[in-house]
Amino acid sequence: MTRPTGTQARRRFARALALLTATAAVSGCGFQLRGSAQLPFETLQAGFAPNSAIGADFRRLVRVQGGTRLVDRIEEAQVRLEILQEVREKEIVGFSSTGRPREYQLRLRLRFRLTEVANGAELIAPTELLLRREITTTDTQLVAKEQEEALLYREMQTDMVQQLLRRLSAVRR
Repeated sequence: MTRPTGTQARRRFARALALLTATAAVSGCGFQLRGSAQLPFETLQAGFAPNSAIGADFRRLVRVQGGTRLVDRIEEAQVRLEILQEVREKEIVGFSSTGRPREYQLRLRLRFRLTEVANGAELIAPTELLLRREITTTDTQLVAKEQEEALLYREMQTDMVQQLLRRLSAVRR
């Protein structure tokens, strides 16, 4: 095994020192990974449509987190999450030189509000979450682009549920 030269040893020391400094700076500024949001109520009635993919993800995450129990009947819930609108949209935003659609914008839109069941107080006024993604297409890769579109919608759906949970966890009663 060869021994590092003085220059190599100084470089290693400088790298280690830079890494240590960066680690100290990041931990000193209060940085921490975003954890799962705890909901500030014991029972929740979620008004998603039975076939809603966002609703299925939402219910799964709430059950995994624990602390809040999902109920089917409004009378059993402390708060009610009303889903006012859940829409997937696809709009052409660019054309090729031959006039064929070349670029699309995918949108996922969710409107909701949160009310307290006991007194009907509105904890979150009607709010809209909107996510957008761009996708380009070619005539030769139609199947691959359909799969990419499905994947983009799935990622948007996951992001939407995370945003919704963060909003609900910030509610002050």
